[in-house]
Amino acid sequence: MRKARTRQVDASPARGSDKRRGLACMLAACLLFSIMTVCVYAAALCQPSLPSTVVSFVRVMVNLAVLMAPALLSGRIRDLFGDGRASLWLRGLFGASALMLSFFSIQRIGPGESTFIGASSGVFVVLLSPWTLGQRNSGVVWFAIVGAFAGLFLLLKPEERDQADLVGRALALGSGFLAALAYLMVARAGRSNPPQSVIFYFCIVAVALHLAYFAYAGFVLPDSADVWLIMLLGGISASGAQHYMTRAYQLAPAALVSAVGYLSPVLSLLWSILLFSRTPGSNALVGCGLVLLCGVVLPFLTARRV
Repeated sequence: MRKARTRQVDASPARGSDKRRGLACMLAACLLFSIMTVCVYAAALCQPSLPSTVVSFVRVMVNLAVLMAPALLSGRIRDLFGDGRASLWLRGLFGASALMLSFFSIQRIGPGESTFIGASSGVFVVLLSPWTLGQRNSGVVWFAIVGAFAGLFLLLKPEERDQADLVGRALALGSGFLAALAYLMVARAGRSNPPQSVIFYFCIVAVALHLAYFAYAGFVLPDSADVWLIMLLGGISASGAQHYMTRAYQLAPAALVSAVGYLSPVLSLLWSILLFSRTPGSNALVGCGLVLLCGVVLPFLTARRV
């Protein structure tokens, strides 16, 4: 009995340590994701003629290189292919499409508001879960969903904005919806595949989509070393963020990690104001607040169902 009690006491600090490390990893992921959004927008400012698809393509290629290098060195490249189930390919399709739309929207409306609208992915996941995952939403959960969509409506409201601005917001919302579908596919594919396989399928599908787009619309290469460096920094930041985010979900409770993840759009909004002087209007700020509040609360409300 004494030994059993000792084990229980010893295990508790370990879990607390894992939780703290998981939260630290998510904080690092949020910072790196916000740096990525800054790089995407900065590349557009440095070279307005540079399509966002070129920037997103470099981001994907850096991610793929970071993923494949250790697999090649260890001779375990075949492990990246996983079991090849359909949900892996669909995760790649939805995730890659969401990435392209996200980069489009960042260049059109800036890193701040675009990331807040893109954060609707978490709300869409909860909204779709009764039909896709068989999980019922309580009345409080539906109330939080309505609150989040009220915030999105304020962010999408024209408020004396030009047509291109409205298109950028629509692209960000589409990115959030597609990202939600990608997360739902991860929930299925992740049951029998490691995170590396899920990311690998995202990369190879994204490469194929980008090449198809370039064949149709053409492409423009960066015209200076500065733009190349900005794009590479964005790709490295995104790869690091993806690593730390995966680690965070392995160490800390998912609800807590998801809630902390909303620091990413907050940081992106701060960078947008401080670096690019893009201050949202009053409606947009209220919308950001509603999305943030409801987005942080939703993971804890839905965690009670598990």
